[in-house]
Amino acid sequence: MKKEMSHRKKVRRRVNKKSTALVFDKYELYRKAVQSAENDVVFIWNTFRELKGKQPRVFREDFCGTFALSTEWIKLHPRHEAVGVDLDPEPMAYGKANYLTKLKPEQQKRMKLVEGNVLDPNLAKADIVAAMNFSYFCFKKRDVLKKYFANVLKTLNKDGMFLVDIFGGSQCYEAIEDAIKHEGFTYYWDQTNFDPVTNEALFHIHFKVGGKKIEQVFTYDWRMWSISEIRDIMEEVGFKKTHVYWEGTAPDGSGDGNFTRVDHGEACQSWIAYVVGEK
Repeated sequence: MKKEMSHRKKVRRRVNKKSTALVFDKYELYRKAVQSAENDVVFIWNTFRELKGKQPRVFREDFCGTFALSTEWIKLHPRHEAVGVDLDPEPMAYGKANYLTKLKPEQQKRMKLVEGNVLDPNLAKADIVAAMNFSYFCFKKRDVLKKYFANVLKTLNKDGMFLVDIFGGSQCYEAIEDAIKHEGFTYYWDQTNFDPVTNEALFHIHFKVGGKKIEQVFTYDWRMWSISEIRDIMEEVGFKKTHVYWEGTAPDGSGDGNFTRVDHGEACQSWIAYVVGEK
């Protein structure tokens, strides 16, 4: 299960009469190379329906960045509400300018943005909380990750659901750079090191546009958590059930984008999965 290894996830050439300079839009490149927000919200909605037998309404996107997922959640149903939480004002400002403005006025009213910490115990309640693109890997200490999971449980509504994505595989223990060509640009996922004592790894995203490679556009200093560790911590803080959704394999050996609930995975060089906790 071999999705483009990343955080999950054509540069636009803007030309006018006065200049032919390329405008490098790192967040647009990131969304096109790494994210699949339109498909992700459908999977999240279907998973909640499968587990809970009813429709969710309020979605909270922790570590939301440009909150692309939240905007797609809003568009999915006229009753949907979304809350995006992130400490970094830069990607949130980008989302406000490029995503929020494209929503209808009525849809914009159903979006709430919080520049704050996901550990804040006063965050808005939600039916679903998601921490996507492996963002929670920034918590390197078990007690801190456990504190975050406990806070999610506290701020979930009754019968709520918590969802995180996760990746791994033998390739994650190696320094390696993968290059994937897209229309108009090339995306690079670069793992520069792995420490087997701490399970910490350093990753970079590079882009090549117009023949020029822009290095370290995004950098991630993470601890590599395992599925079993994530499930154990979820259960320790009080989630009643946990589930694993494993990505299927396409004929060429890559991930096919379809996730199925499983009890066992397979030993791949690179795999992607979701871990879901039920309140």
